[in-house]
Amino acid sequence: MKLSRRNMLLISFMLFSLFFGAGNLIFPPFLGQNAGINTIPAMIGFLATAVILPILGVIVVAQSDGLDKLASRVGHKFSLIFTVLIYLSIGPGLGIPRAASVPFEMAVAPYLPEDANRVLFMLLYSLVFFIIALWLCLNPGKLVQRIGRFLTPSLLILLVFLFISFVLNGETSIASPQHAYQGAPLLKGFCEGYQTMDTIAALNFGLVIATTLRSFGLEKEKDVVRYTVRAGIFAGTILSLVYLMLTYMGAMSSGIYSIGENGAWTLRQIVAQLFGEFGAVILAAIFTLACLTTCVGLINSISQFFSTLFEKVSYRKWVLLIVTFSFIICNQGLTTILSISSPILDAIYPISIMLILLSLVHRYIASNAYIYPITITGVAVISIIYALDRIHILPTIVSTAAHHLPFFSLGFGWVCIALIMILLSYIINAIHPIQN
Repeated sequence: MKLSRRNMLLISFMLFSLFFGAGNLIFPPFLGQNAGINTIPAMIGFLATAVILPILGVIVVAQSDGLDKLASRVGHKFSLIFTVLIYLSIGPGLGIPRAASVPFEMAVAPYLPEDANRVLFMLLYSLVFFIIALWLCLNPGKLVQRIGRFLTPSLLILLVFLFISFVLNGETSIASPQHAYQGAPLLKGFCEGYQTMDTIAALNFGLVIATTLRSFGLEKEKDVVRYTVRAGIFAGTILSLVYLMLTYMGAMSSGIYSIGENGAWTLRQIVAQLFGEFGAVILAAIFTLACLTTCVGLINSISQFFSTLFEKVSYRKWVLLIVTFSFIICNQGLTTILSISSPILDAIYPISIMLILLSLVHRYIASNAYIYPITITGVAVISIIYALDRIHILPTIVSTAAHHLPFFSLGFGWVCIALIMILLSYIINAIHPIQN
């Protein structure tokens, strides 16, 4: 069966919208501003973890018919624990509250009167935000139509309008790179791509896209995978173009504005210079649309998963539970949410990357029953050590030993460990083979 071009476009737009949220707006301009004249290599690294790996993640999850089945190649206990951790961290524990709080903190709060009660405004803003998200999620069959037809085109029109306005009228001056981007800008950009959380999100969205394709009448697995690949390529192309636009604006204004705390500050300065007070409305609309679509995708995919895992609780009840819990966490403040995001991502991301890479070559390594459990265990251990080291709660002796690993201080100590574990798995498999 063939999918019409119109439906293919709608699904591709939906996939783009699911990925493009808070971090996707903040980090590209911040990267450009910090990288300055080293923006090109930094951007190449960023695209690897913010576009290529997420799209590959969507494809391998669609091929495996769900994250839980993909992770079961490591072991059934790992599959349950890892899948639940992924869904909780990307969902109500971190991803969804961040998606709701970022647009307020970055595009609404700075324009409130000085004497305004920010807590009250945040409460009201997040309440409206989650009511809209709830309405969109309670009818999952209409999700692709609502996102693909209206929300995504509106977001893209606003972003293109902002970019063209900057090219025509923006103040430009490119600066020298900041210290972090002087030595290894490509690797730094690679790590910055973690912050978008898209590779982790891809492990959720793969099942959403596969389920949506089946709702259009696709029954054969090869057709679902084929159209998932097409949707991924199209959505990845749009993502890349948007990232390039945002990074270009950050880089070309790096000599104009001082370095802020994040990319939202950079965007605020650019928008204020271009549109004055009206820029606040444009920026708020961009942030809200981007974060709303991602939030809806996360609520939908997580509710689907937990309604399958715990069959006594329906999809609609899970939606209500997740929305309510996320609303409560969201109102604890963005600073609290972001303070725990970095170490969690440092620990989970390498595991997700390695799981995706192994799955891409699964047909060639399937005869080695040890490769998944041994490799993922090794990567998990060193990733957790790195995450603990970054927040300075690791014993000195362990930290000192870990820093002897190649590229550990740059966040890539897991690469060496992964290669060693892969080799070790083949040695063990040669000595004591196990039939799969």
